[in-house]
Amino acid sequence: MDELEKVESAVAFLREKVSEPPTVGIILGTGLGPLADQIEQVRAVPYEEIPHFPRSTVEGHHGRMVFGAIGRTRVVAMQGRVHCYEGYSAAEVAFPVRVMKELGVSILVESNAAGGLNQSYEKGDIVLISDHINLMGVNPLVGEHHERFGPRFPDMSQPYDPELLRLAERIAQAQGITLKRGVLVALTGPNFETRAEYRFLRMIGADMVCMSTVPEVIAAVQAGMRVIGFSVITDLCIPETLQPASLESILAVAASAEPRLTGLVKRFILSL
Repeated sequence: MDELEKVESAVAFLREKVSEPPTVGIILGTGLGPLADQIEQVRAVPYEEIPHFPRSTVEGHHGRMVFGAIGRTRVVAMQGRVHCYEGYSAAEVAFPVRVMKELGVSILVESNAAGGLNQSYEKGDIVLISDHINLMGVNPLVGEHHERFGPRFPDMSQPYDPELLRLAERIAQAQGITLKRGVLVALTGPNFETRAEYRFLRMIGADMVCMSTVPEVIAAVQAGMRVIGFSVITDLCIPETLQPASLESILAVAASAEPRLTGLVKRFILSL
């Protein structure tokens, strides 16, 4: 069974579970799963029930698709994502995005926990992703091409929708939330980087570093979806003052920022 057939099988299964198609998709990163609690008229489907769907194996990722509404907008949230470091290919990581597109999603809201390379960032900051650098060494578009997924050579000059970024900034300002912008770099992980690697990433123009998001965004842009992304800065990756990082501390910082991000994303969707 090829990738298109797998996507069609997953979509057919989900259409039997959900009566109204979603138009906005949300991917909830490390420690940010509680945002799904803001969804009304909930129907939750565990990943393991969906044909060919990859399963989350990381702490802080619940592993289910949550369908419902925020205001009058039909949404689907991935409560937990999968990563290449779990052993998945880039195409498998992007599989849920392609499923969401086939279900009717036209706007994708990304979120992640990221390390701050920019010296002006502090733990708990929410940063709009303005652009990204893919240093994962993989790409979800490699391999057999299906026209249903979009063009073989999609343009990536504006992967994050400028109009959506401006809308988020207006909403944050109205809520009194400081919202910064930054360039995200993605590496495979799962180890945290060395001082020398952080120094290199900063030199090439990255403001924050993560182990996810970019394969999903590439597939979404190929599919013609409008994308907006938020990073929560959970640790500081400044080579000169670097301190050891742990998953426990990252989850704690993500949890402390989650209420602000939840309110921001909810108002953002209500404003669409």
